[in-house]
Amino acid sequence: MKRTAKAHWTGTLKDGQGTISTQSTVLNNTQYSFKTRFADGIGTNPEELIAAAHAGCFTMAVGATLTQAGFTPGDLETEAILDLDMVALSITGIHLELKASAIEGVSEEKFQEIAAGAKAGCIISKALNVPITMTATYGA
Repeated sequence: MKRTAKAHWTGTLKDGQGTISTQSTVLNNTQYSFKTRFADGIGTNPEELIAAAHAGCFTMAVGATLTQAGFTPGDLETEAILDLDMVALSITGIHLELKASAIEGVSEEKFQEIAAGAKAGCIISKALNVPITMTATYGA
């Protein structure tokens, strides 16, 4: 299975602008720019999208792990907080804040074990530390 996204950029870093689109078209020529990435602007940015993907993947993983352990997941909500070091221009970490309720029969200890396993097993958690390949072509 493959999932795709496309980005287009025109112009300089600070004055240019771009769009991001996804295969599902949930993002369809969604604006991004220097301002949306490093200041306050209308649009999205790559770091926000990583945080959103991580929150979504982890929350689904918690639900799946609860189900596999014989519990019925109730309400699960995760906020992913991505730390971006503006000097080094690197992501220094992501903190996942999970709030859960209405999970009948699960102890606090078991819930913590399930959450930790979901964090480690989440596809996006694993993807943030994988080899990246590339092809590049240049031509008119």
